[in-house]
Amino acid sequence: MPVSVLFVCLGNICRSPMAEAVFQQMVDDAGLSEQIRVDSAGTGSWHTGEAPHRGTQRVLREHNIAYDGRARQVAVADFDTFDYLIAMDRSNLRNITDQIEAHGGTDAHVGLLLDFASGADVDEVPDPYYDGRFEYVYQLVTDAAEGLLAHIREQHNL
Repeated sequence: MPVSVLFVCLGNICRSPMAEAVFQQMVDDAGLSEQIRVDSAGTGSWHTGEAPHRGTQRVLREHNIAYDGRARQVAVADFDTFDYLIAMDRSNLRNITDQIEAHGGTDAHVGLLLDFASGADVDEVPDPYYDGRFEYVYQLVTDAAEGLLAHIREQHNL
C-alpha cells in the first residue's frame, strides 16, 4: 500500500494545491508514483469544487508543473486514510488536530510543512491569497517538499 500524504490549508486553492503539485512532481521525478500517493484539502468549505487560485496556477505553469485538481474540504475519513497530514500553518494545524481529537485520534504523522524545510526564513507558509506572494510560497513549498520526500524515503525505505 502506498504511503499517503495530504497537504492542508484553509481553502485548498492556494498553498495546499501548490504543495500537492510540487510534491507530486518530485515523487514522479523520483520514480515513486506507485509508492507515494498525494492529495490536498482545505479546512474550510468555501471553495469546494473550484480550480486553484490563478496565482497558484500561474506559478505552477511558470515552473512547468501540471495540476488539474479541484478544491475539497478535509473529511474525517482522511484521518484514517493518510499517513501524513501536513498543514501549511498553525491555524490549520490546530483545526485538523481538533478534528482528529473529536474523531478519536489518528496514526498519521501530523505536522507543519515547514518542519521539513532546510532554508526557510519562516516557520509557516503564508497565505498568498492576501498578499499575492505566490512565487515566495512556491520557494518555501519546494524547499520543504524536498525535505519531506527525503524524510518519507528514509522512514519507508523507498
